[in-house]
Amino acid sequence: MTLLNQVNTILYSVLQIDETRQPLTIDSPLLGALPEFDSMAVVVIITRLEDHFGFAIDDDEIDATVFETVGSLLSFVSGKLA
Repeated sequence: MTLLNQVNTILYSVLQIDETRQPLTIDSPLLGALPEFDSMAVVVIITRLEDHFGFAIDDDEIDATVFETVGSLLSFVSGKLA
């Protein structure tokens, strides 16, 4: 499973959106574009990413740009795994 697929699986699960109805691509906007993507969703997504990939995310590493698009979130996760 690719990194994009893993991140998307977490997003679909947390946001409870149907991937066939609302497919997420690298360019898909997140924060501010999806009504399901609120502050609680951000917290749950961070927790799921930490659990799934086995890294820790410090508060000072997170800002709105990380959650701007699927691609920006993917870049963040990729950087944490490097």
